[in-house]
Amino acid sequence: MSLKLAIRTEGVAPSAVREILKIAERPDVLSFAGGLPAPELFPVEAIAEAHARVLSTAGGAALQYSTSEGFGPLREWVAADFRRRGVAGAHADSIVITNGSQQGIDLAARVLLDPGAVVVTENPSYLAALQVFAAAQARVVPVASDAEGMMIDALAKVLATEDVRMIYVVPNFANPTGATLSLARRHGLMALAQSYGVPVLEDDPYGALRYSGSQLPPLASLDASGLVLSMGTFSKTLAPGLRLGWVLAPEAMRKHLVVAKQASDLHTGSLAQRAAVALLERFDYDAHVLKLCRVYGERCSAMHRVLSRALPTGSTFNKPVGGLFFWVELPTLLDATALLPLAVAQKLAYVPGAPFFAVAPKRNTLRLNFSNRPVDAIADGMERLGLLFSRESGQLETVAPAKARRARTH
Repeated sequence: MSLKLAIRTEGVAPSAVREILKIAERPDVLSFAGGLPAPELFPVEAIAEAHARVLSTAGGAALQYSTSEGFGPLREWVAADFRRRGVAGAHADSIVITNGSQQGIDLAARVLLDPGAVVVTENPSYLAALQVFAAAQARVVPVASDAEGMMIDALAKVLATEDVRMIYVVPNFANPTGATLSLARRHGLMALAQSYGVPVLEDDPYGALRYSGSQLPPLASLDASGLVLSMGTFSKTLAPGLRLGWVLAPEAMRKHLVVAKQASDLHTGSLAQRAAVALLERFDYDAHVLKLCRVYGERCSAMHRVLSRALPTGSTFNKPVGGLFFWVELPTLLDATALLPLAVAQKLAYVPGAPFFAVAPKRNTLRLNFSNRPVDAIADGMERLGLLFSRESGQLETVAPAKARRARTH
């Protein structure tokens, strides 16, 4: 007997990243696939102590049902962090605690998107967000992006011709491209959103992980019309296993997010929320983030150095100033998806870029993660990948000086 699935289920493809991670988790594979923070940098002892303290002092409350909005002191901490970054009106009642920022995307889609509704994304864009929009039966209209993020002229053309219900953007060190939305484009995006009255979903899981340059203001700090929902998470700075994220939302949208969360999971785990507050009371979170930026910055630089000499002629790649990813375009004759089994056979893994495109995928693209491997493993892996790509492109040279390779950055 064949199972009849809901239309919204049939239209959602599995995550290419999650499928690749099944291979990449093998201990013999040197993986640059997942967007994984480094487990050796998780503050395990501090997290364990915080959980123990909560269980010993407030165990009953920590193991009980709780409010859908989230634990009050945690919402206060998040609101204070938003105020520190320039969102003057942020307060605890503006915050909804979620099961990672991924749930925030899902709740926003439930609240704002009817079947057939238009949502604008960058092209390429975060794969799991595209999955959410597919499940909502929304119509994704992608807008081209470059090293400065979403192109505002292209966004203006879409807004002038489509009934857009939401703009989705990762402004800092985007997944997958690593691009950062420039200050001028942040102002331009918000001016357009306010002119057309379109809500903006600001997804910012990587913003704290900047390795050079100055922090840019969140879109929420430029919002004069109550249109921005701004998301964050502890997944990249503390540990993804905590599953703690948040959404800052204007009142008109916040109450609907809470109702959608009630229907989804009632509330985020009480123990994890209380333990996070207990940890933040005694743990030097800012110093921890600075350590992450130092280590990840070194790994980012290491990957950049090797890619500069190892990729075949005609390749391009970004030099991110933060986040977790490099985005590579190989010579056009190469197909990164088709080459992945060859890489896996050599105990290497990466994520092909094609699934990140809502339309017109570039099959010669791939995403590389640098946060989850030490410098020596990065050097080894990139040399071996460069050798594979050079051989498959028909170029005899494999590891030549950077100036002779003509590999260029953007």
